Amino acid sequence: MPSSPRPLRKLGFLTIGLFDEADPRRGHESTLEIIELGERLGFDSAWLRHRHLQYGISSPVAVMAAASQRTSRIELGTAVIPLGWENPLRLAEDLATVDILSGGRINPGVSVGPPMHFDEVKGALYPDTADAEDFSYERVRRLLDFVRGKPASDFSGVQGFEVFSDRVQPHSPGLGRRLWYGGGSLSSARWAGEHGMNFLTSSVVKAEGTEGPYDFAQIQLSHIRAFRAAHPDGADARVSQGLVVIPTDSASPEQRATYEAYAAKRTPRTTSPQGPARLMFAPDIVGTSEEIAERLHAHAAFREVDEVAFALPFTFEHEDYVQILTDMATKLGPALGWRPGA
Repeated sequence: MPSSPRPLRKLGFLTIGLFDEADPRRGHESTLEIIELGERLGFDSAWLRHRHLQYGISSPVAVMAAASQRTSRIELGTAVIPLGWENPLRLAEDLATVDILSGGRINPGVSVGPPMHFDEVKGALYPDTADAEDFSYERVRRLLDFVRGKPASDFSGVQGFEVFSDRVQPHSPGLGRRLWYGGGSLSSARWAGEHGMNFLTSSVVKAEGTEGPYDFAQIQLSHIRAFRAAHPDGADARVSQGLVVIPTDSASPEQRATYEAYAAKRTPRTTSPQGPARLMFAPDIVGTSEEIAERLHAHAAFREVDEVAFALPFTFEHEDYVQILTDMATKLGPALGWRPGA
């Protein structure tokens, strides 16, 4: 039997932070301004995508640090940091530092697997150890251990005039419960649950069965239930959904046309599994907040979550994001049962 939809408890948004190579500061400033706007509108969280060797945010931890000094309440997350590019010990230090600076507001999301285009980049990234690097869940487990305070060294104490710790410093006690795994498969959902993480599920999942028909919402629902079944917190384990939704309540006719063309261009990929990984993409949802709320309330996976980080489309203008976020906070959120600060 389908579940009853939960009132939306936390409303967030996700941005890629695109910039012009000739003027990267302007793009980064735009991202920070959007996060500041999100706080003024009452959003609970703002999330940053992670892009390496592209024209999007390559260092979301640094951007979170900047945003933490320009905001006071909104939570700041990553969706997601690909750990194949990271040293878990060094990343744990950076995350703990920014969490302390933010007053305990960051929500790091991570994923595993080899870096994209690994054969082309491994000579620069891991010139001596590429063949020995472990890109499995073990990389996440190491990060979890370091963030949660397990020893990173066999030495601690005083040496000369210096004092050494055997665990990552600074230590931020609450950060260990605010780590998220971004997953699109049953195995990743179960692993995240077994290791007490939170679970980010997006507009992409894996169609792992050999026969259709394939229903995105039902696949995503199976991941959410597998995660919670494996998690110590059970039904209370945190899940955030990240679909692309574009409310048009206050959009101009030109904006609506842009949004509808964007979604139409991406719709063909949603009809069947794509590529060797058999990825299923959710359709983008464009319409008034009332229309979007109706579609979400009928979405099998959305009915089981009470947190979202709606993804902003990649290629829109700053003014478009202002309109979309304003409609999300003032129209769509309330239509889904959300209230600022609830």
